Amino acid sequence: MASVRECEAVAVRLLAQREHSRFELAQKVRQRLECDNVTLDQVLDKLQEMGYLDDARYAAAFIRSSVSRGRGPQRISYELREHGVDTAIASHALAEADVDWHELAVEQRHKKFGGEIPADYKERARQSRFLAGRGFYTDAIKAAFQ
Repeated sequence: MASVRECEAVAVRLLAQREHSRFELAQKVRQRLECDNVTLDQVLDKLQEMGYLDDARYAAAFIRSSVSRGRGPQRISYELREHGVDTAIASHALAEADVDWHELAVEQRHKKFGGEIPADYKERARQSRFLAGRGFYTDAIKAAFQ
């Protein structure tokens, strides 16, 4: 079993590279060391108290990164839950994000398919599925075709 000091050193080293959610950091520390749950919880609590580990800050950084990759709010929300971020924190971070989802959907459609809006139903449906796969809601998808 790894000591508290060893678990903390691995966790701090991982946090120095990039932001992590609490859940994600716990998984990565367990992959590298055999830390028991009590020791790991102590380390993570200490890092949160010190301000090194913050799920809200992680969510904000994740949203910025995902928006720059052209992902919509539905997909971002799903991925945050997959990374162990609480639903309330994820919802708050998405609400705080200064993103025009309709404009982002328009940009993504234009980038992938060009500026011309298709008159053909089949092509329009294909482009809509692309945007839905990116995580955009129906209202933003409709806005992309106006």
